[in-house]
Amino acid sequence: MAETAISIAPAGALAHSPVTGNASAPLLRVKALQINYGESQVLRDVNLELHPGTITALMGRNGVGKTTLLKAIMGLLPARKGEVAFQGKNLNGLPPEKRARAGIAYVPQGREIFPKLTIEENLLLGLEARPERLKKIPEDEVFGLFPFLAGMRKRLGGNLSGGQQQQLAIARALLGKPKVLLLDEPTEGIQPSIIDDIEKVLFGLKAKGDIAVLLVEQYLDFARRLGDRYYIMERGTMVQSGRTSELTEESVKKHLAF
Repeated sequence: MAETAISIAPAGALAHSPVTGNASAPLLRVKALQINYGESQVLRDVNLELHPGTITALMGRNGVGKTTLLKAIMGLLPARKGEVAFQGKNLNGLPPEKRARAGIAYVPQGREIFPKLTIEENLLLGLEARPERLKKIPEDEVFGLFPFLAGMRKRLGGNLSGGQQQQLAIARALLGKPKVLLLDEPTEGIQPSIIDDIEKVLFGLKAKGDIAVLLVEQYLDFARRLGDRYYIMERGTMVQSGRTSELTEESVKKHLAF
């Protein structure tokens, strides 16, 4: 699929064709998705594609529906209309645990590790989504990415710093061997050295070429460095998309500046 130029539309209209640097079929496709909270419509005809070997940055001001979209993809919120398709199969109605076993992993904002469980116990829970149902942590997969976890495996999750908890949450998600990784604000409240470590891990995942990452991120420089493509949301709809390298300062001021 050829790259297309950035286009801008008024809020409420989708003004782009999906942009990708990968000619393969999308791993995950969101089509005309609508989500309601009670009588309030939160997502309006949202379209999005994720391709293997790419990182896609999902950006927008607070409260525009980014986290809602991730929850909908994971099956935590039911679709009123539209669909989420993974590897060509419609996931509508499939519960979160089955989506996880199918190959979608979600690291929510705030990490949500289990504070009263050890690092090792938290990681073992990540194996529940793995197709072959391992009983033992594959150490090369985890500790090669996050070496500090190896020497702290008996420490309670609640005793870790915020950055260490984020690394643990990502490691736990990756133990499920996902094809799609959803990350909600992974740099929020994290010290710069750990942001660097997370960035290296994500670049490594991208280099493998078989996983698609959807990154919700307020830290614009981080999103620009990592992202191959971007989508911008306003008021529950996509208003702009394109190659991250082509994101202009004018667009940043219009859609992202606070």
